[in-house]
Amino acid sequence: MCSGRVDLEFILRAFLKGQDGVLIGGCRLNECNYVTQGNYDALGNTYICKKLMEHIGLNPERLRIAFMSSGDGILLAEVINDFTNMIKELGPQGKSEGEDENELKVKLEAARKLVPYIRLVERERLRVPSKSEEGYTKFFTSDEFDGLFNDLIINKLAMSQIMLLLEEKPLTTGQISEILGLEPSDVSRHMNSSSRHGLVRYDVNSKCYALA
Repeated sequence: MCSGRVDLEFILRAFLKGQDGVLIGGCRLNECNYVTQGNYDALGNTYICKKLMEHIGLNPERLRIAFMSSGDGILLAEVINDFTNMIKELGPQGKSEGEDENELKVKLEAARKLVPYIRLVERERLRVPSKSEEGYTKFFTSDEFDGLFNDLIINKLAMSQIMLLLEEKPLTTGQISEILGLEPSDVSRHMNSSSRHGLVRYDVNSKCYALA
C-alpha cells in the first residue's frame, strides 16, 4: 500500500487506541512505485500531525516517518529498533508528557473529528507546490506554516475539544479552562462565538455552558 494512503485519521486513531508510537514506512522520495509521489503526501501529513501532537501535549517524537526501498532490509531493522528503543525510553503515552490520560483522549478525539476540515485546509492552504524533501522541510518548519496552522486550525481544535467536553456534561468557563489548559478569556471568546451560532447555551441557574 502506498504510504500516501496513511490518512491523518489513521495515525490519531492509533494513539486513541493507546499506541505509544506510530512508525510510517514509505518508498524513497522521488522513487514512487505508483508515479503519484504519495510519499510526499505522507510526509506532509506527518508534519501536520506532529504539529497537532505538540499542541495537545503529546510528544511529536512518538510519530516517525522513514523512507527506504524494498531492498533496504538492514535499514528497516535499524529504523524499527531505534524507534522501538526511543518509545520504550519515553514510556506510555501521556506519562512522560505529564498529561492526564482522559484529558489526552479528549484532545486526541477532538483532533480526529477535525480531520475532514484539516484535509480541506491542507489542499487549499498547506500544499507545497514543489515535490522535494528540501521544499517540504523548509515549508513545514517555517514561521509561515506556524502562522497558517495557528490561524486555520488552533481555534477549530479548541472548539472541537470544548464541544466534546460539553457532550458529557455542562461546564463553567473555569472548568473548561482548567481541563484544556486554555486561558479563560479564550474560552469565553469561543463560547460567545458558539452561542451566536446556536451551538451552545448558557444556563443562568447553574452558571454553566451546555450544548444547545
